[in-house]
Amino acid sequence: MNYEKPRHSPARAYRPAHGARGDSALSRNEKLVLTLLRHEGAAPKAQVAKLTGLSAQSASVIMRKLEQAGLIERCEPVRGKVGQPSVPMRIAAQGALFFGLKVGRRSADLFLVDFLGRILESQRRTYAYPTPRTTLSFIAEAARTISARLPAASRDRIAGMGISMPGFLWEWGRQVGAPSHEMDAWRGLDFRGEVATLFDFPVLLQNDASCACGAEVIFGQGGNRPDFLYFYVGHFIGGGVVLDYRLHTGPTGNAGSIGPLPVPSGAGDIRQLVDIASLFTLEAKLQAAGLDPMLLWAGTEGWNIPPDILDTWIDEAAAGIAHTIVASCAVFDFEQVIIDGWFARDMRDALIAEIGKEMEKLNWAGLVRPVLTPGSIGPDARTLGAAGLPLLDGFHA
Repeated sequence: MNYEKPRHSPARAYRPAHGARGDSALSRNEKLVLTLLRHEGAAPKAQVAKLTGLSAQSASVIMRKLEQAGLIERCEPVRGKVGQPSVPMRIAAQGALFFGLKVGRRSADLFLVDFLGRILESQRRTYAYPTPRTTLSFIAEAARTISARLPAASRDRIAGMGISMPGFLWEWGRQVGAPSHEMDAWRGLDFRGEVATLFDFPVLLQNDASCACGAEVIFGQGGNRPDFLYFYVGHFIGGGVVLDYRLHTGPTGNAGSIGPLPVPSGAGDIRQLVDIASLFTLEAKLQAAGLDPMLLWAGTEGWNIPPDILDTWIDEAAAGIAHTIVASCAVFDFEQVIIDGWFARDMRDALIAEIGKEMEKLNWAGLVRPVLTPGSIGPDARTLGAAGLPLLDGFHA
């Protein structure tokens, strides 16, 4: 029995691309009810039965079990004119907790997220470049620190960890200024498996840009059309493809990897989008001007970048992204394009405005121009999307 979201809603599930599935004690129909309440909000038993197609008795039994398990909770009764008051049920925020880990080229973040996707605790470490040894050390230390702050009952509610990290990390040594032998340590490493040995709950892994896109799908409000193309501008630029409200990662988890797409550059040659529209190119401009580029990775506020450097980067990045949008819409007629990234809102909005101007300059003959909108999650999309992996794996129909 499948619950289908209304066509107007963006809140559909995406599935993890890699990693072992956790053994959940929840039945298919129990997950079905949780999925409905997550997407529709609080609802009484009669409405749950109607929307899922379950019998009234089955819906009642399932919701009683979920309430006893602490996964859903009662709202205030709604009193009508006739009969007993209706008692809506909703997702319990503390019903299950999830770790979300982002492994980036310049920093790592670990979040503890509640059942509603709200960040409860966080730990961060910046570095010149990531190595397996230092990353595993950070994970163990950060998880221990976060767990120690929780009451014992809450620690027992941690249901899994999702990992968001770039694909082919070992190929980017030159761009991050790392010795090749250090980055080669990632090649062939079962990183998910290494992390899983540290914990007694499920650990899953997915490409970082796909995780960011997944956060928009499950937690966000930006994707209000069934099909959209998603861009996340971080140290490198990546993307995601959403069709019929579902994230499609492809057979290798690399679908929507728009970074390698060849686009015209301002120098008159053809380059990969990643070499034009990534923050590492802004980092290089800061270095060339004698400025400290690490300000980009300590946080997204207060960058105080000289306008000439920032404007040049935005102009170049916007032109590359605009060409990518046209090429992508020629393959699939996306209704919407969402832009998000590791930067403050004003910088994101400036980039989007410039992308819109660049799109006006291009030939759209035979194509339908998509709506261009900002993401609703922001800089933390990759980490929140990672936390969503075990949520969807164990608690989503």
